[in-house]
Amino acid sequence: MEWKHNFIILFFFLITLSIFYFSWIPDSQFSSETYLPLWLRNWSNSHFNLRTAIPFIGFGFFLAAWISSKSQSKITNATVIWFWYSIIVFAVASLAEVGQFFILNRHPDILDVLFAIAGSQLGFGIYFLFCKIIKLSFLKIS
Repeated sequence: MEWKHNFIILFFFLITLSIFYFSWIPDSQFSSETYLPLWLRNWSNSHFNLRTAIPFIGFGFFLAAWISSKSQSKITNATVIWFWYSIIVFAVASLAEVGQFFILNRHPDILDVLFAIAGSQLGFGIYFLFCKIIKLSFLKIS
C-alpha cells in the first residue's frame, strides 16, 4: 500500500512542477519548447485559457487520490473535502499566475485561475467516478 501512496505523491508533484514550469517560461507561445510536438504548440497557442485547464485535470485527479490515501478516518462530509481541495487548487493556480508578474513578456490572467479550478474540478470528479467504477467492478466479481 505504501508504494501506491508514493506513486500518487510522485505524479502529483511532477504535475505541479510542470504547471509552474509552463506558467513561468518567458515565451507564452512555447516557441522555445521545441521538444513539444508542433500540433500541440499550435493548439495551445490558439486556446490560451483552455490550455491552463488541461494539466489541472491531472493535478485534480492526483490531489484527490492523495487526499483520499492520506485520510485514515473516513471523512463523510464531501463539502469539507471539496472546500480544502478548492483552497489548495486556488493557491497553486494563483501562485503560478502571480509568478508571471516577475517574468518579462508574461502577464497574469484571472481567467487562467478560473480555468485551472474548472480543470481540477473535472479531475476531482474523474477520480471519484473512477473509484466508483472500480468499487462496482469488485462487487460484481465477488
